[in-house]
Amino acid sequence: MTVLLLGGLAVIATAWGFQLIGGYDPCELCLEQRVPYYVGLPLTVLALVLASKGRHGPAALVLLLTVAVFAYGSGLGVYQAGAEWDFWQGPTDCGGGSGAPKSAASMLENLGGYRIVSCTEAALRVLGLSFAGWNAVASAGLALLALIGAVSLRGAIKE
Repeated sequence: MTVLLLGGLAVIATAWGFQLIGGYDPCELCLEQRVPYYVGLPLTVLALVLASKGRHGPAALVLLLTVAVFAYGSGLGVYQAGAEWDFWQGPTDCGGGSGAPKSAASMLENLGGYRIVSCTEAALRVLGLSFAGWNAVASAGLALLALIGAVSLRGAIKE
């Protein structure tokens, strides 16, 4: 469970790093893909606390909920990555940015500072995967770690 927590924290910190340090302004779907981390990581902490108190059954149930949360996050990543590769149509109302510029001068200033991320265009690919693709992989891995944790706790209940 500790690996699950640390891995999830590393993924969400990386997303925030690309936004705050790298200047990648996330689209609406990108922001929605962060929600499973905001839900799943506190659930993981709860499971750790429950397990440390010997409450393996409730901890296993919390981890099963965590599996569902991260599996949903992986599905969102697959959906967006597929739209980026034109496998299917993505959302038509999704785009990056924080609204219209207040003036032409501020628009020119902002052009150099931010990369606007569309939900259907990969802003960056690393080893062939976009941010959404990597999120699909990471979320699936976290779901698998949560499932392994739940199964191992279930084994501790039987002992």
